Amino acid sequence: MRSNNTKKWVYLVVLSLIWGTSFILIKKALLGLSAYQLGALRTVMTGLFLFAVGYNKITSIKKAHWKWIAISGVFGSFIPAFFFAIAETEIDSAVVSVLNSLVPLNTVLLGAAIFKIASSTRQVIGVIIGFVGTSILILEGADLNPDQNYLYAGFVIASTLMYAINVNIIKRYLQDVKPLAIAVGNYVVIFIPAVLVLIFTDFFNIDNFDNPVFSKAIGYVVILAFFGTALAKVLFNTLVQLSTPVFASSVTYVMPIVALTWGLLDGESFSLAQGFGTFIILVGVYLANRKTKKIRSN
Repeated sequence: MRSNNTKKWVYLVVLSLIWGTSFILIKKALLGLSAYQLGALRTVMTGLFLFAVGYNKITSIKKAHWKWIAISGVFGSFIPAFFFAIAETEIDSAVVSVLNSLVPLNTVLLGAAIFKIASSTRQVIGVIIGFVGTSILILEGADLNPDQNYLYAGFVIASTLMYAINVNIIKRYLQDVKPLAIAVGNYVVIFIPAVLVLIFTDFFNIDNFDNPVFSKAIGYVVILAFFGTALAKVLFNTLVQLSTPVFASSVTYVMPIVALTWGLLDGESFSLAQGFGTFIILVGVYLANRKTKKIRSN
């Protein structure tokens, strides 16, 4: 028992380091790639890794599930890969990481509004508090960095909404499909579109590969795809098995700390007011992750 207790903390720290580092990796990769090339290459590399370890899981997916697998792939992986990259062309990676913490809040919000999944009074209050914190973070960021276009924060918020749609789809329609099968199925659907994006953005132009900045950027994306996407999924599933979903969700609180540290080390600005907004968001996430008396049900 003590061994498992130690293991779960190790997994939590490692997962937080991996996911928290992914935002600075995106920022560095954008020095040599366009946002569209980055998003497409990340998708292709992650797909290749998943196909290598889980291609035999494809046959376990029933025909009726493929519609939801496809929707899950588009909203949970494909579009966000581009949106996060686009967002970081204008706003700091640290701010993007904090905004990413809105996923649990939007999961509660959309779960109640669209999927009719029961929510509690505390969860609804958490959502409201979280969005107040988001407003503070964005408005203060725009004031602190007038040269940055904080309208691009909308790409991150839209991504968190899509992640929330994905979580609710898996919970409601793909409950009996194994996680690895879902992941592999997702990338079966989105792999070819990502390759087409690479082709149409001139990624395969031989002159690009003579540019050391371009090659270095590819290295960052390879690390991002293998560690930040594929390996992280395995680690998170293991963490849930070793502990509880509530404990595993605490990565939401640790991950922004790692990302903020990387951002500050890279010269990004982050004010006390933004820190206060971040704290309010995390309080909202904490409340949204706890269940009390239900106020809405089927």
